[in-house]
Amino acid sequence: MVRDVVAIVAEPVAAFELGVVCEVFGLDRSGDGLPRFSFAVAAARPGLLRTSSGFEIKVKRGLQRLGAADLIAVPGWSTDGAPAPPALIATLHAAVARGARVLGICSGTFLLATAGLLDGQRAATHWRYAARMAELFPAVDVDAAALYVDTGPVVTTAGTAAAIDACLHLVRVDHGAAVANAIARRMVVPAHRSGGQAQFIESAVPNDDDDQFAAVLDWAAQRLDAPVTVDAWAAQACMSPRTFARRFRAATGTTPRQWLIDQRLLQAQRLLEDTRLSVEIVARAVGFGSADALRHQMAARRSTTPTAHRRAFATAAVDGAATDGSHASPTSSVASARRSG
Repeated sequence: MVRDVVAIVAEPVAAFELGVVCEVFGLDRSGDGLPRFSFAVAAARPGLLRTSSGFEIKVKRGLQRLGAADLIAVPGWSTDGAPAPPALIATLHAAVARGARVLGICSGTFLLATAGLLDGQRAATHWRYAARMAELFPAVDVDAAALYVDTGPVVTTAGTAAAIDACLHLVRVDHGAAVANAIARRMVVPAHRSGGQAQFIESAVPNDDDDQFAAVLDWAAQRLDAPVTVDAWAAQACMSPRTFARRFRAATGTTPRQWLIDQRLLQAQRLLEDTRLSVEIVARAVGFGSADALRHQMAARRSTTPTAHRRAFATAAVDGAATDGSHASPTSSVASARRSG
């Protein structure tokens, strides 16, 4: 259970990445009924450290502060593969051995790779650094497409804002969906983003098609329970199917079919967490057609099942409810699911 969080930093301190960790774990939200985390920033050499943004921060805590941490976050690190302080590496290994979790954010994954904590593991990092990490650490299975990767004791993330996704994921796993959702609302960010880094590589700066695609994405998202063909989607965008598919990938980094599946899975997860609808009704409400189809997609893309997801993340209103039955009729349930989307 994550309750004590320490961010370990080194020059130049990644200001935004550290800020994300501070925002999620360093603010006291107990007045809103949310858990309060014990939070600190530490360094192998405490003192005045310069940041990547031109200002300095004063770090008072040393490596001994990591000894009590449930979660050690690394918000950025050198990407040159230089050896880390042996005492820091030993402290990280000791933390994992006693059951703590370690979070490498963006280039912070390089420290974890240097420490050998990612050997034989799949790991995320910023897509700009992926090739460099693969070259320096061939024992690491670098995933340049993932927003974050959770392998158990170690979590690694892509660049910058993916830190928000990973931190909320950790809150969600240990404290439940309701707490993660509440923190996300306070931060004015989505509690969960589908997709991966591919969404941000080809079109880092919005182009003239983005408003047009936003409209057709909204159009499709309102019809998750019905068949949405590429031809119909293209007609909505006033394009030929071939042109639409090409521009869709350029704008989103994925295909129309993959995007639609991800959106259906995201809506299915919401319904599993927030309603008592049966798995069969949830599957139909989001357009998968059957419980078997939903189970297949969740196994392939989330490595879990609908029942297991509900058991792990059901809100208090749903907790304890049957996972495969519902008193609601299929017609009223689907209508309710449409309104919730």
